[in-house]
Formats: sequence, C-alpha cells, structure tokens
Amino acid sequence: MALVNSSKRLKKKIGIVGFPMDLGADRRGVDMGPSALRYAHVQQKLEKMGYSVKDFGDIFIEGSETQRIRNPKLKFLPEIVRSSKILSKKVESLLNRNFFPLILGGDHASAIGSIAGIASYCRKNKKTLGVIWIDAHADMNTPETTPSGNIHGMPLAVSLGIGEKRLTRIGGFSPKVLAENTALIGIRDVDPLEAVTVKQYRDKGMQVYTMTDVDKQGVTRIIARVLNDFKNEVDHIHISFDLDGVDPDYAGGVGTPVEGGLTYREASVIMEMVADCGCMSSLEMLEVNPILDTKNETSELAVDFIESALGKSILYE
Repeated sequence: MALVNSSKRLKKKIGIVGFPMDLGADRRGVDMGPSALRYAHVQQKLEKMGYSVKDFGDIFIEGSETQRIRNPKLKFLPEIVRSSKILSKKVESLLNRNFFPLILGGDHASAIGSIAGIASYCRKNKKTLGVIWIDAHADMNTPETTPSGNIHGMPLAVSLGIGEKRLTRIGGFSPKVLAENTALIGIRDVDPLEAVTVKQYRDKGMQVYTMTDVDKQGVTRIIARVLNDFKNEVDHIHISFDLDGVDPDYAGGVGTPVEGGLTYREASVIMEMVADCGCMSSLEMLEVNPILDTKNETSELAVDFIESALGKSILYE
C-alpha cells in the first residue's frame, strides 16, 4: 500500500456525518455526542488545518421512548438495523465521492453501519479493509454471550461476521473485515464468555493489546507494529475510536467509563503516528456523553484527537 504524505492529506475533502444513537446502551446521553463535538468546533478546526470540510448533518434515529424491547438479548434491534443500513449507504456514498468520512457518534453500535459502508466500498473497488479498534471493551459479544443485551457491546463481533444475521448481513455480505486485518488496542473490561471469542479470533490473527500490554510494551511500539503490518496487507485503514478507551481522569464524559485506560499522551501518540503513516482513510469518534461531561471537556479532547489523526503538529509544520 502506498503511503500518503502530509501535503496530499491536506488536500482531502472531509465529510462529517452525525449518528446520534444511544439505543445500543442502557445509559442515555451519547446521542448528544455529535452535537457536542460540533460545539467543540470540529469543522472549524479542521478547516483551519487546510481541509475542505462539509457537514452532512445527522442521520435520523428513532428514540427509545417510542419503541419497545422485543428481544432482551438484542435491545432495539429493528431500529439499529434500519439506521445502520442508512449510515452504511451514506458512508459508502462519501467514499465514492472522494470524501474522507468522519463519523461522529453516538454509541459504538454506530460502527456496525459505518464499517459496513466502508467494507462495501472496499469490496467493490477491490481494496482490503483494516480496522484499528481503540476501546476499553472488546465489543465482541453475541446474543448468546451478552450479559446485558446491549448491542454497543457487539459491533466488532458483527463486523467480523459473528452474531445476529440481521446485523452481520447488512450490505449483503459478511464478514466486513478479517481477523488478521483487525487490531484491538486498550481493552481492560471484557465479559467472561466474550473473552473466549476474543481469544479464538486472536488465534486467527487478530492483534489484541490489553492495557497490560500497553503498560509492558509501550503504545509507540504497539501502534508501530500494527501500522507496519497493515500497510503491507490492507488498502484502507479505518480507525474506530471509543472515547472510553481513554482513562476517565482525562475523558470523564463517556458512555461507559473504565479506570486504568490510555493517558492523553498515549492516545495522542496513536493518532499522531497514524497521521505520520498517512494511511488512514476513515475515522469515527464515538461514545462521548455530554450529560456526564464537565464544560464539554471530553468533546474538546476528542476533537484534539481528530486533529492529531489528520496531521496536526505541535510545531504546525
């Protein structure tokens, strides 16, 4: 895969799409994430960096108040399927029009639709998709293993082709990404039965780095290894960034905070090294919960990470 230098990155068009969904989780509030990220001036800051940015608005999602839970192991499944299909088509359309998709969530179930659209684009254009998943959780539950029935605990499994067919078959094919082209960074809260699935897919080639691995190996070595492997094997790298991957001391306004996460600098270094690689083709920033935030600090942090991933330099070179 050819790397893209910074001068070419700065000519890219960015297409922002909001996916204000909190149906995948029990705790309310992440549906306001896209608005909070916009309030933190994500578009203006990217334009200041030299990008052409168009905000395509939010995809409509029916609220939980007007729905009933038909299956406690797959809460709000019909609306999540419906809205994910719309997001999938929107993201694929942006890629076809040479936009860099920037998806603002919303809970992590948003990734079901975004990755489906990216994978469809890659499939039709004979490209290989790679996914870097930054999260406190593995998100590899299925209806059989989930203790909560919350679909935001399933999107990576769905993208790998595991679980409910109405989710895995969005776009008409499955899996969306192969295990050997997937990297999971920062996990520290995994359900017992989910851990069995994670280990199975690690054995199939998925790169799995817990926070213990981050502590022992260092985040620089880990992300360098992932990017080096991916740049030789995939043509499109998608970053799925759940803000709960960052320690709540830095990012307290998230849907499911877990102690012991990435520091501000560790997360920033990941994004900076992605920018240096020049090989990222799409990005989603998820699970910001303004209800739990203080003065929109977590949203501002998220925008900072977005800027870093898209090439912001300390010296503004």
